[in-house]
Amino acid sequence: MQEVDQAIEATGIDVEDAIAAGLARLGVDRDAVQTEVLDEGSRGLFGLGGREARVRLTVKQQPAPAAPAKPHTPPAEEPAPAPAPVTQRDDFKIAQGVLTELLGMMDMEDLRVDARLAEPAGDESEPPLLLDVHGPDADVLIGRRGSTLAALQHITRLIVGREVEGWVHLVIDVDGFKARREQSLGRLALRLAEQAVRTNRTVVLEPMPPHERRYVHLALRDHPHVITESVGEGDRRKVTIIPRH
Repeated sequence: MQEVDQAIEATGIDVEDAIAAGLARLGVDRDAVQTEVLDEGSRGLFGLGGREARVRLTVKQQPAPAAPAKPHTPPAEEPAPAPAPVTQRDDFKIAQGVLTELLGMMDMEDLRVDARLAEPAGDESEPPLLLDVHGPDADVLIGRRGSTLAALQHITRLIVGREVEGWVHLVIDVDGFKARREQSLGRLALRLAEQAVRTNRTVVLEPMPPHERRYVHLALRDHPHVITESVGEGDRRKVTIIPRH
């Protein structure tokens, strides 16, 4: 009998965040799933209006082991040229230039944009491009719980994607705000997981944007005594921490 593929739907502030949230729930890396974009989502200018992106992730079946091939002597081949280092991709400089131009249009040309390859998360097959913004009053780009920063990232991804005619995985941060927020939410998730286990009751967190829900899912993905699920719709979507039985 043919096995049924494991598939889930996930939402996010954009397609990349939706994929990341789904991977965190499945506990697999990106190479292990087939991705179908159901809705690319839409965000109004700097977060006003719009809807979340929605994707379906299907876990690929492992192929059956092939029968051993007969020994043979392969013909001599020229070695394939090594791929260009990821740091030399055109989209690296394009992304930095797009964000710099957007900041100039916002009368924030005094801010500096540092571009580099980020450290890959456990569920990412390749590291994203990280654009870190520094300078006086840069924190105004963060907004309430990172909402303005998320919108700026979404707009930058769209523009860069059109420039390079493809999807570019990039992340925008402001003075390390996202890294600090991820660490803070990770500690909170572990404390609430202990509470869920101790009381044997589901703990419901407050509503969070997609990227913050992802931090919680990732923090507890390998926890032996709890599982996490996102519930609710739209801006009221939240993470629940459920004791294993």
